[in-house]
Amino acid sequence: MTDNKIITDREEMLEAIKNDPWALQYADNTLKADREFALEAVRLDLNGLQYVDETLWADRKFVLEAVRLDNQALSFADKTLKADREVVLESLKNWDLALQYADDSLKADREVVLAAVNLNQGHALQYADDSLKADREVVLEAVKTFAVFDYIDDSFRSDREVVLAAVRGIATSLYYVDYSFRSDREVVLAAVKNDGRALQYVDESLWADREVVLEAVKTDEGLEGEEALMFADESLQADREVVLAAVKQCPWVLEFASEELQNDPELKKLAED
Repeated sequence: MTDNKIITDREEMLEAIKNDPWALQYADNTLKADREFALEAVRLDLNGLQYVDETLWADRKFVLEAVRLDNQALSFADKTLKADREVVLESLKNWDLALQYADDSLKADREVVLAAVNLNQGHALQYADDSLKADREVVLEAVKTFAVFDYIDDSFRSDREVVLAAVRGIATSLYYVDYSFRSDREVVLAAVKNDGRALQYVDESLWADREVVLEAVKTDEGLEGEEALMFADESLQADREVVLAAVKQCPWVLEFASEELQNDPELKKLAED
């Protein structure tokens, strides 16, 4: 512990940081402004980032290293470095949502935005310039990892290629697209093969489609109130093959099967196990 005293000795300060996550705040200002010391301190404990001298946030070498260490470091950087393409791209390697702290000029930079959405986190698109929210290639990448339909141009809700990419990436994106796709068998099959929970958003006419329901129960994640078998047509809730596949995936969904199958010895044993 530092006992709240200002420490001027480099080694003493580093030792203090090892024992107290917040110790850097008690370092002498000369230490807080020393690039090499500050980086060494931050490597010991990332909490120290908030206590380094503000002059370092305009120091390009310091910021480049800081964004590699901590995913929110770009938020502290000087505005000139938030507009530095290399700094922002480096930051995006660590955290896709760093895009929110980038200069507006880089939020409109196609390569920068693609770097963000390619990190398997398409929700970074919410921070992009509107021009890129209407860019088809960017949108096609983003929908693979996040239901971004609240952020992008509405026309994409009716774009079949975008919709297929979306449900293959995030099946529940089916909720956000044009309603006509809920009865589009190809789109629906792509969605339920990915995640059976999507069955709840499918047009009721397909709840009686055996192939659709069978695929859905095989990939059902079993979240309460979203179980695929729950939405299946009664005829399929009485279909032993469908129910068996469902129970193998999520034992407790037997409660949605027909009364006859709920009393089936093999199915009951599977559900109890």
